[in-house]
Amino acid sequence: MRIAGRKITVKTVLLYVIVITVTVVMLMPFAWMLSASLKLSRDVFAFPIEWIPWQPQWQNYVDIWTKIPLALFIYNTSKLTIIVTLLQLLTSSFAAYAFAKLNFPYKNTLFLGYIATIAMPWQVYMVPQFLLMREFGLNNTHLALICLQAFTAFGVFLMRQFYMSIPTELCEAARIDGMNEYQIWARIMLPLSKPALSTLTIFTFVSTWNDFLGPMIYLTKTELKTVQIGLRMFISQHSAEYGLIMAASVVALVPVLIVFLALQRFFVEGIASTGLKG
Repeated sequence: MRIAGRKITVKTVLLYVIVITVTVVMLMPFAWMLSASLKLSRDVFAFPIEWIPWQPQWQNYVDIWTKIPLALFIYNTSKLTIIVTLLQLLTSSFAAYAFAKLNFPYKNTLFLGYIATIAMPWQVYMVPQFLLMREFGLNNTHLALICLQAFTAFGVFLMRQFYMSIPTELCEAARIDGMNEYQIWARIMLPLSKPALSTLTIFTFVSTWNDFLGPMIYLTKTELKTVQIGLRMFISQHSAEYGLIMAASVVALVPVLIVFLALQRFFVEGIASTGLKG
């Protein structure tokens, strides 16, 4: 079989069928959530599913802002997510440059020790962290979450692997021209690492925005809670109003989609180039 001069094999057709099928299966829950957010609660679980409501309940997207302080929760989450993301980009890229392009005693040992912390589940050191933040008087503050999430071993690993793919000769030439290490990092390494930075931005933004356990442990005041805790509060108060719950979930999902769509053209390139050198 040929189409526009290209030979289409059975293997190619099967591959496309599998990809399309997996895509539909992955998107179906999101489509159902969007559809349910425009229905009355009694119609959400009706069968067969009415994917496009005959009478969309746009009022659901108005009511969710008054049932709970959703705007405040989104503000708190946005503040934490933006600050944590920026700090992780700064600390990860800075530390990764040192591990990738500088020579100092026990560099590889320190790097392996730091990366080994990825294998340790957060639940193992959750209680010591909480006690430490309590001793610092940071309970019920956003600063506790910011301090705990400002550094990430995964980010350092991701950025280091990308920096290893950049020729060391660039750094050496810059040193000959009189640049110090801070200038090399800021003027050469960062501009070249947009794919890796975009990848780290997506991972950090999504994980911080969707973080539930951390805010639940450290934040008890309503005015400090994040959108994920707010959704849980909403479900506990309005457990039968499924249309409103789905509408609030859609609103909470929008910022993540915006960030991913804005950076997705760098995402695949950043993931692919992470393991070029080790």
